[in-house]
Amino acid sequence: MVKYRELKKSSTKVAKEDHQSSNAGVLCLYRIPVAILFLLLIFIWSSSTTIMSGSIVHVCISNRKFNNLYCLSAGTQPNFEVPIDPFAINTKNNVVNSSSNSSSISSSSNINNFEYSNSTADHEVPTISNNSTSTSTDKMMISSNNNNNNNNNDVSEESVFEEIKMVKEQLDLHRSWRMADSNVNTNCKGGGVFVYDLPSKFNTELLEFCSDMVPWMDFCQYLKNNGLGAQIPELGNNWYQTHQYSLEPIFHSRVLKHPCRVHNASEAKLFYVPYYGGLEVLRWHFKNVSVEMKDVLALDLMNWLDRQPTWARNAGKDHVFVLGKISFDFRRRPNITWGTRLLELDQMQNPLKLLIERQPWHVNDVGVPHPTFFHPHTDNDIIEWQLKVMRSKRRNYISFAGAARPGDLNNIRSLLIEQCTAPRTNETDHQKRYCHFIDCKLGGCSDGKTVVDLFMKSEFCLQPPGDSATRKSVFDSLVAGCIPVLFSPFTAYYQYPWHLPEDHSLYSMFIDQEEVKRKKIDVVERLMKVSVRERELMRRYIVYELMPGLVYGDLSSEIERFQDAFSISINNMLHRVNTMQLSSS
Repeated sequence: MVKYRELKKSSTKVAKEDHQSSNAGVLCLYRIPVAILFLLLIFIWSSSTTIMSGSIVHVCISNRKFNNLYCLSAGTQPNFEVPIDPFAINTKNNVVNSSSNSSSISSSSNINNFEYSNSTADHEVPTISNNSTSTSTDKMMISSNNNNNNNNNDVSEESVFEEIKMVKEQLDLHRSWRMADSNVNTNCKGGGVFVYDLPSKFNTELLEFCSDMVPWMDFCQYLKNNGLGAQIPELGNNWYQTHQYSLEPIFHSRVLKHPCRVHNASEAKLFYVPYYGGLEVLRWHFKNVSVEMKDVLALDLMNWLDRQPTWARNAGKDHVFVLGKISFDFRRRPNITWGTRLLELDQMQNPLKLLIERQPWHVNDVGVPHPTFFHPHTDNDIIEWQLKVMRSKRRNYISFAGAARPGDLNNIRSLLIEQCTAPRTNETDHQKRYCHFIDCKLGGCSDGKTVVDLFMKSEFCLQPPGDSATRKSVFDSLVAGCIPVLFSPFTAYYQYPWHLPEDHSLYSMFIDQEEVKRKKIDVVERLMKVSVRERELMRRYIVYELMPGLVYGDLSSEIERFQDAFSISINNMLHRVNTMQLSSS
């Protein structure tokens, strides 16, 4: 203190201190905005997740939309190349064409510059009309499939034609694997199903990472009850908060109790590998780890299978994997960090793969329905729900539960939202609302009951592609008797040959998304022209013919009269393997 007082008395020191004090004041004023900026950065960091994907950094801000089942990415990299472009497909009647002012009833249709015969019996490949030219998005799709990084204009109409032809031929092949008698619920003729007793690290142990899989939410709530999720008591005993990625544990639990299951491998014709590959992808999805780390478990599995005599006997041709994410997530390309290489491994080319979204150019990829919220236990559960759906008062002509994709210029969601929410002055039926939109980015779709209630009250449900071509919402709408309106054939028509009929007009409406992009069509006005009789005929087919085969029964299902989605898949796989020429030694 003495020294301090002495220094304070010194005029030179005083002058120096005054100068320093002045500088400190300036520095203090400078630091105020810096401090505020620093605090703001800390806030953003604490409420966000940074996703590294190749040279791209995605920052996901945590808010209610990430609890929404439809908004959580289906696994594809944002704005990445995905098969969502509307190629030609024989939709027969229910195609809405902008050149017509009537509803979509026609015997032949021209979609995306391809012409079609109105016959579906011979599975003819559509021919390209003389004045047709492939769109740039069509060419981008073909370029993506061929791993071609050249200019999209290098893809010719002939290439598009050949690719479509390949897709249709593969769908025909998949249909040939279906059992002739669709009324048979269980058919163990010719051999049973052997379930490998894999080390738990390949399946059940992955469930233990549920709290850490998605950084902004606790994913464990969706994996309760062996993948069915937490119950939704407001809807009844057979309703669960089932996530779109839950297929693997659901399927595994059902196979273990299937009457065709055998415990002796020598008695089996079909070999099921219960690997939860989709959950393994999700485990590393939002973590900044090396691609080598992402592939470790898949490579370990291949080494394990190589040691099994039953795997080597037919090079895996009589084996099946069930994967709860889209095919793209298992086909990582060079110089990309997204997903794993599981389906690109040499050992994985022969086995059959059941996926919620198939890659249309891989013959051993077979699409199966996304799991819905409804898991009936008995035949009566299905019948009671069918009656409830048919009696439901549908106060909305159209509904859309989803969120915009403002960063994707090729996505039509924003345009559909704009049309759905636009005021309509020429209303003719004051008892119905034209279009009801639930914005999933605000968390409106996080509750299964909200979604089911919306679809139960709607005539049509808009189903545009999202982060990938397919949507769980398509199956949720079908279960609720809401006619899905599709904008890309890759959403359903090229995906599910075992569970959906070849005549897509029986259960859906198709509107070319290119027409929507060019603003040549008002989707709401077009759908309003569909007659009551047409709607009721489609709904009856959906509810009484389709719906039982689109839902997965609960884990102790006693369904006998109907085939659910699981039974259809098992029976068709057994039928396929029994017709193959395989070694039995």
